[in-house]
Amino acid sequence: MFSKYKKPSKPTEVVLDAPDASNVTPMKTSSAAPAPEAAKASMRKAAQPAAPVTEDKELKRKKRMSEIKLELHRSLLDNLNLAALEHATEQDLRQEINEISAEILSEKSIVLNREDRMTLNSELFDEVTGLGPLETLLKDETVNDILVNGPQQIFVERAGKLELTDVTFKDEKHLLRIIDKIVSAVGRRVDESNPYVDARLKDGSRFNAMVPPVAVDGSLVSIRKFKKDKLGIDDLVEFGAFTEEMAAYLQAAVATRLNVIVSGGTGSGKTTTLNALSSFIDNAERILTIEDTAELQLQQTHVGRMESRPPNVEGKGEVSPRDCLKNALRMRPDRIIVGETRGEEVIDMLQAMNTGHDGSMTTIHANSARDGVSRLENMIAMAGIEMPLKAVRSQISSAVNLIVQASRLQDGSRRMTSITEITGMEGEVISMQEIFRYQRVGLTPDNKIIGHFTATGVRSHYAERFRMWGYDLPSSIYEPVAAE
Repeated sequence: MFSKYKKPSKPTEVVLDAPDASNVTPMKTSSAAPAPEAAKASMRKAAQPAAPVTEDKELKRKKRMSEIKLELHRSLLDNLNLAALEHATEQDLRQEINEISAEILSEKSIVLNREDRMTLNSELFDEVTGLGPLETLLKDETVNDILVNGPQQIFVERAGKLELTDVTFKDEKHLLRIIDKIVSAVGRRVDESNPYVDARLKDGSRFNAMVPPVAVDGSLVSIRKFKKDKLGIDDLVEFGAFTEEMAAYLQAAVATRLNVIVSGGTGSGKTTTLNALSSFIDNAERILTIEDTAELQLQQTHVGRMESRPPNVEGKGEVSPRDCLKNALRMRPDRIIVGETRGEEVIDMLQAMNTGHDGSMTTIHANSARDGVSRLENMIAMAGIEMPLKAVRSQISSAVNLIVQASRLQDGSRRMTSITEITGMEGEVISMQEIFRYQRVGLTPDNKIIGHFTATGVRSHYAERFRMWGYDLPSSIYEPVAAE
């Protein structure tokens, strides 16, 4: 065994689990006839179908394996020199865990087949170095979100649909230990006095947790996984998020420095769309990004990234998105990109768009382009700035040029359902015109949405701007497409 990873040996008393009743041979008893109730129970048991019995055995097996894993994990913590693990390679650590595990299993006279032993050692490695039961879900490329509702219920989102997994924690203490491991790594803490926390995992995934007593039935955890592969415009066109004609239009809009807002609901693909749109920005431009949790994967070389910070335990040290945005204006940006605008920073964002930072972009939560404008108005009002409604709308209409609406449809698919231009003011109303939309036609028998993208027939308000910048789009892209 690798002594550099093992604590100095000392006499320790290993507490064995009580043997599983299912593995103990019952003692012989007198041959007296069983009581009538026992006979009935025996008859009922024999009458049950075989499937539930098999399922019951499987549950007992999983429970037993969970107990063995918990005991082995405790023993590993007693035997491993955790300080030395920081410099250990993954191969050495796995070998060390395998050897310690084999010793403990031998001491306890526990016999496992090869498959169970390999699974157990892999789970122990995740417990020591990773996030325990969540580690396998984090490594699963098909999983977009991990949602934990207490220790016994873990959901994942795949292809826009939620599904319950068979992954569980041992108990609430096990779940709390993993939560504490995550938040302590980023200098945060979570307990009864501070029952919720936002953090970022090492791979960039967004983590949020809420613990009892605020979380009634056990700790709540949500993880929005970080995509390692950057999706470009071509990828989104291939996935059916929008068409090549819409991509050509968006390229012209971004390259000619129109101010763009990506609007949509939770999980609709706003950040993915923003990342893809950034591919049209010239590499010679200086971009500054501001986010609550760094998720943007901009595809340029000159990018300065900023992340806001919540207050510490004493209520001090907060750095708000508005603080970051104010400071960004002093850092000579060509474009400012705010990951999500949802508070008083909207004032500074609109002013930046109006004062020489053309081509800036942000996302907001809204269900349509018109709702997006209303949400901007509400955020300005919530910031406590008293302005006449007409002045607010005038500020918005002069700052924002384009609203791209992203939606997650009922079948889980994500589409760019609308591209709308803001053309100015008509009286006290902001004037808007839709250029492209997603036209829904119906549903297939398996509840898949049938629809197609089409232009509305309205020529872009910025067509002349596009032409002067060298993007002379053909008039055919504005022609409506008939349903097939």
